[in-house]
Amino acid sequence: MTQIMIVGATSAIAQSVARIYAESGARFFLVARDASRLDAVADDLRVRGAMSVECLAADLSDHDRHPEIIAAAFDAYSGLDTVLIAHGVLPDQPHCQESVQSTLDSLNINFLSVVSLLTPIANRFEENKRGTIAVISSVAGDRGRQSNYIYGAAKSGLDTFLQGLRNRLSKSDVHVVTIKPGFVDTPMTAHIPERGILWAQPEDVAKGIIQAIDKQKDVVYLPRFWSLIMLIIRSIPERIFKKLSL
Repeated sequence: MTQIMIVGATSAIAQSVARIYAESGARFFLVARDASRLDAVADDLRVRGAMSVECLAADLSDHDRHPEIIAAAFDAYSGLDTVLIAHGVLPDQPHCQESVQSTLDSLNINFLSVVSLLTPIANRFEENKRGTIAVISSVAGDRGRQSNYIYGAAKSGLDTFLQGLRNRLSKSDVHVVTIKPGFVDTPMTAHIPERGILWAQPEDVAKGIIQAIDKQKDVVYLPRFWSLIMLIIRSIPERIFKKLSL
C-alpha cells in the first residue's frame, strides 16, 4: 500500500496523481496553502477509495514551517514511502524584469522552498534506506528563454539539485525522479490563450508520473515527445539561439 505525502496537493497534476493512487487504497498526507480547497481534495480522495487522508494547510514559502510539516507527515505514517513535490507558481516574466522582489519570490517558491523541504525529507529516507522522492520540475529548466527565464532559472537549479540528490541517495536505495512536463492545461497556465498539439491534460501527465515512479525512472519528460523537442532546443548554438524569439 502506498503511503504518500503530496506537497502542493491542490494543483491539477497533483490531484490527478492522487486520484489514481486513491483507487488502490493509498494513504495520503496532503499539504497545500488553501485549507478549504485542501479539504475538498481530501473528501474526493476518500470517496475514490483512499484508506486515509491527513491534511495540513501551510504557506510553503515560509521555510520556518517546513520542519513542522515534515514531522507531521512522518508521524502520521511511520512507513511513509513516497513524497511528491508539486507546488510552484508561473511568474509574470515582464513584471519580474521590473521587480527584484517578484523575481526573488518566484525563485523562493519554485526552488528554495523545494530545497528546504527535500533536505530533511532526504535525510529521513536515507536513514530508513528506502523511499521515493518525485519532484515536478519543467522543460523550462533545460534552457534559458527570454519569455520565461525567471521560471526557467528556478527549474534549472532544481534539476541540478535533484541530480545531485539522486546520485547521493542511490547508495541508500532511495529513488529520486525528476518530472519535466511541457505545456499542461491547468489553472496555472489558463492565462495562455493558445492551445495546440503540444498541450497535455493533467490526467495524462499523472499517468506518466506514476509510471515513472513505478519503474524508478531518473528523469522523465511528459509527454515523452518533449524529450526530443528539448534535445533540439539545447543543441542550437548560442549565437543563433539568442536571436530567436522564444
